[in-house]
Amino acid sequence: MRIRELQKISEKEGFWNEPEKASAVLREKSRLTDAVDKWKAQKSNLEDLKVLAGIAAEEQDDRVLNEIQAELETLKVSIRADELKMMLGSEQDSMNAILSIHAGAGGTEAQDWAEMLLRMYLRWAERKGFQTNIIDYLPGDEAGVKSVTWTLRGDYAYGHAKAEIGIHRLVRISPFDAGARRHTSFASVFVYPEVDDRIEIEIDEKDLRIDTYRSTGAGGQHVNKTDSAVRITHLPSGIVVQCQNERSQHKNKAMAMKYLRSRLYEMKLREQSEKLQEINKTKKDIAWGSQIRSYVLHPYKMVKDHRTNIETGNVTRVLDGDIDDFIEAYLLQYYSGNET
Repeated sequence: MRIRELQKISEKEGFWNEPEKASAVLREKSRLTDAVDKWKAQKSNLEDLKVLAGIAAEEQDDRVLNEIQAELETLKVSIRADELKMMLGSEQDSMNAILSIHAGAGGTEAQDWAEMLLRMYLRWAERKGFQTNIIDYLPGDEAGVKSVTWTLRGDYAYGHAKAEIGIHRLVRISPFDAGARRHTSFASVFVYPEVDDRIEIEIDEKDLRIDTYRSTGAGGQHVNKTDSAVRITHLPSGIVVQCQNERSQHKNKAMAMKYLRSRLYEMKLREQSEKLQEINKTKKDIAWGSQIRSYVLHPYKMVKDHRTNIETGNVTRVLDGDIDDFIEAYLLQYYSGNET
């Protein structure tokens, strides 16, 4: 059993000589132990329901039978969610996430679409019980948003959110076109595992260029009166990160550094292709032609995932954050090795 194997590893002399590997072992052991404990609890609950159902059937108690049926449905949903978590087996899957949306070409149309996607993901996060915090927001010229970055924190946040990496396409009658013509808009979604303090990412201060500027997003007049926003450029990699959601320049710098560490960590994972093949599979070339999902509002209503062919005609429900079916279908395909 893997848990016993990990326990033996943790008991070896010199286990803490390599802190990063030791921490990874303990995190895996904790994750597997929690999964086994929950499975045992679900099994016990199912056995209790079987006994209760037998008694209710003998007594022809329809009220109790209906209650048992409802509990079985709840248990079924819980088991399905846990099965998905068991598939999310990499160390990164259990981490929190940092997500970014960037509007494609098309000006206001694409910027409005980027904001619609942001709303969808924030609604989805609320449904899942995830916590969100916008750390950078660049508003559109007339409406919407040019780019936005936020943190997603909760159980297996990265494991779920990585299914959304790619290009999202919207087809609709433009609310900004006086001629009421149909427009196609694009926005890209990127997802990175949020690196915590247990994972060491070396950053040389000499490799950083740090700029401050006035916030352009929400935050009140105080934010805009001072150069509290922070932009950090990592010179060797060319990665640029920024944060402007806090009133304090110090807090914005700390969050920007965390974002930078996550970007560098993700880059490091991609470079280790043999060890982290699954992340490389997800982070394929994100070109404007590599659309993962289309949202059609006109001339018909449909949302279709081009990777799994899962589709629905209830576009409103999807844009309100009901995207679990798309995410789960992709992850099931991804881990079964049938990704196209």
